[in-house]
Amino acid sequence: MKDMVLTKYMNDSVKGLIKNIIKNTLNDPKETAFLMKCRKQSRRAMKMRTEHEKNGRHIPPFLIASITKDCNLNCAGCYARKTGLCSDDPCPDLLTAKEWAGLFDQANACGIQFILLAGGEPMLRKEVMEQAAEFPDIVFPIFTNGTLIDDGYIGFFDDHRNMVPVLSMEGGEETTDLRRGKGTYQILDDKMKLLDRNRILYGTSITVTRENLDEVTGSDFIGKLEGNGCRIVFYIEYVPIDPATREIAISDNERELLTDHLLRLKEEHPSVFFIAFPGDEKALGGCLAAGRGFFHISPTGNAEACPFAPYSDMDLRHNTLLEVLQSEFFRKLQTEDLVGAEHMGGCTLFEERDNVQKILKEITSC
Repeated sequence: MKDMVLTKYMNDSVKGLIKNIIKNTLNDPKETAFLMKCRKQSRRAMKMRTEHEKNGRHIPPFLIASITKDCNLNCAGCYARKTGLCSDDPCPDLLTAKEWAGLFDQANACGIQFILLAGGEPMLRKEVMEQAAEFPDIVFPIFTNGTLIDDGYIGFFDDHRNMVPVLSMEGGEETTDLRRGKGTYQILDDKMKLLDRNRILYGTSITVTRENLDEVTGSDFIGKLEGNGCRIVFYIEYVPIDPATREIAISDNERELLTDHLLRLKEEHPSVFFIAFPGDEKALGGCLAAGRGFFHISPTGNAEACPFAPYSDMDLRHNTLLEVLQSEFFRKLQTEDLVGAEHMGGCTLFEERDNVQKILKEITSC
């Protein structure tokens, strides 16, 4: 898919996303007012991305920003710990809150509209969240384990509607506690009810495996989330960073089954907006990493194609966002069809990691 066509397609997709979320929050005047404002800001951001495209610069609408390596949980099979993105060891080179503010300012200036805050546990860095909140034209979904949400954070989310918590879980109580620790599910259930009582827009992020596919796409499970006020559900396919866990990654047949389940759930639960990753990339001409639809910023500022492909030839302490988006590494990943090619499902860059590392080695050895 050519960049100008992709930009239009992504712009239309963002427009549809915001429209659907607005439809699902019409019972909350404060949230609806924010989203109506967001729709207006979205038109401005789309125009900026289109103008950049005319000048030969493709700007994705999304970024993923991992703002810390710390986490207060130690979940079984965590990809971030396996790749070193999350660690209990001290990290003196973390980007400061001021440096993150500078990156958010650059993103806002070039039309990037959504910045997903991740980690580690992003809510451990309240000072970065406070900087993000100062950019109301950007929506910041916060991918969090949810355990740190308290009355202070509720007030913060109420005052800054562009900060949208997305709570991670694996399914019901038994499934969630098995991976995240005993008692975690009940904590999450309580936090969801707290968010709902305070009319805070929030979502959930569910890692889909062979073991929980039927459970997390079941009407009972989604009905429970809906009853707790959840309005956005992200389905993230499990990526077997640890080869020993490959058997729990979903197969092509199960991926098709997930697609069928999503069609059914959208009809049964119209008040919930469902997003599947990377499955929904198929409609967008292939993997969206390496700047096609997003790229990843590590806690120390490395510009990486994707959290599942933590390789970089540039960093954002010494380069601007616009320079990174023109990087040779990202360009090679696109021109050699490692991103943006025919998409059969699954995580393309993880499956092609040997070729990704080969390209990076060729670039950095020159």
